[in-house]
Amino acid sequence: MTPIPAVVPPLPRARTWKRNVAPAAALDWLSAGWRDFTIDPAASISYGVLVFLVSVVTVVGLFALRWDYILLPAFAGFMVVGPIIGIGLYEKSRRIAEGRSVNLWQMVYVRPESGGQVLFAGVLLFLLTLLWMRAAVILYALFFGLRPFPGPDRIIPMLFTTEIGWALLLIGSAVGGVFAAFAFAISAFSIPMLLTERTDALTAMGTSMALVWHNMPVMLTWAAIMLVLIVIGIATGLLGMIVIFPVLGHGSWHAYRTMRPET
Repeated sequence: MTPIPAVVPPLPRARTWKRNVAPAAALDWLSAGWRDFTIDPAASISYGVLVFLVSVVTVVGLFALRWDYILLPAFAGFMVVGPIIGIGLYEKSRRIAEGRSVNLWQMVYVRPESGGQVLFAGVLLFLLTLLWMRAAVILYALFFGLRPFPGPDRIIPMLFTTEIGWALLLIGSAVGGVFAAFAFAISAFSIPMLLTERTDALTAMGTSMALVWHNMPVMLTWAAIMLVLIVIGIATGLLGMIVIFPVLGHGSWHAYRTMRPET
């Protein structure tokens, strides 16, 4: 009888998440995003207009329903769901890299490799946004009691000219920072990953978190750039988002290709 040699299964290799990317690379991603924006700019501008119109309708709807007290948390929540809204911009950048043509219809009607997992990821991000808005309302009630919301024109003086307002700003910023950090970590690369790879939403979110965690300097720089530009876009009455959102969307695609080059 011929003896069967023992087979020792290979040990699992530790996955390397460290990319050794300098923080200055975030500026390169922004530059690459602008470059993709200028290639067939009509498609990106049209996409930005769609985002602008949806944002305006949302703001008007909040006032019409007398839900203006969640306006500020809703603006913050926009940054949570932004990656899923920008999937069409990732598709344009992917097509540009592959030398293919692109139009607005192809950006709106995207067929991701992961299928319905993108929708599942979008639902998770939307639920996280709702959780943040509920937390913001609870924080307001904890500091100001059952006092009715004074309206957007009076809330700013209330926050910046009273001790309770400053306390709410400090605690609210800390709580919001936790939400923002978590949302950024799980969404920075998960949506582009679901667009290009056959995987599930939770795996994509876990991969995104690992890449962000192990490449903190460059990712913090990129997050700061995004935050500053989005604040500028909101400060312009959302008109600036027509250009800013597409540029950031294209830039996010290049960030993904830099941090996950093996796919």
